[in-house]
Amino acid sequence: MPVAVLALHAGSGAAVAQDRSPERAGSAAAGTDRAASAVRITEGQVRETGPGGTLLYPSVTSCLTVTVRLADGGLVGAHASLFQVPGEYRSDRILGALRDRVGGRDVTAVEVRGAVGAWLPGYFTKAVESYGDGETVPSPTESDPEGLAAAVADGLGQLRAKVTVWDVPDGDQTVR
Repeated sequence: MPVAVLALHAGSGAAVAQDRSPERAGSAAAGTDRAASAVRITEGQVRETGPGGTLLYPSVTSCLTVTVRLADGGLVGAHASLFQVPGEYRSDRILGALRDRVGGRDVTAVEVRGAVGAWLPGYFTKAVESYGDGETVPSPTESDPEGLAAAVADGLGQLRAKVTVWDVPDGDQTVR
């Protein structure tokens, strides 16, 4: 599912569409994904922006967002959904995709925001869709921000001390 983002060409004021489709991830166009711009990340997606850029997470209701702050000022983000959106990452695959996108770059912080009380840390290792007939899907009985922080740190291969968790009301999230 191609996604276009408009960025202003320096000095010209002209808007240029940048292809963000997964199909182009291995092409030369993929490098433009790191340019400073506003990047929209919908449920089940992983995207990034360069230094000075902004990540926009629309309609965060039962979701969690995970934003990785890079040492160079760039941001890499994931919009983790309780239920898989067709063609996008499930909750048990999204941290691996985020870790791969970050690669070996230096990470200064990881911010988890959203419906903290709706999530169990285990959803990052076994998605709701993974439970078979007759299996009970566990659901949270209380908020577990510490458990979520530990699960995200482990899934990203980062120190727990770098991860913060915030319970944020429903709505759009903007990270700069």
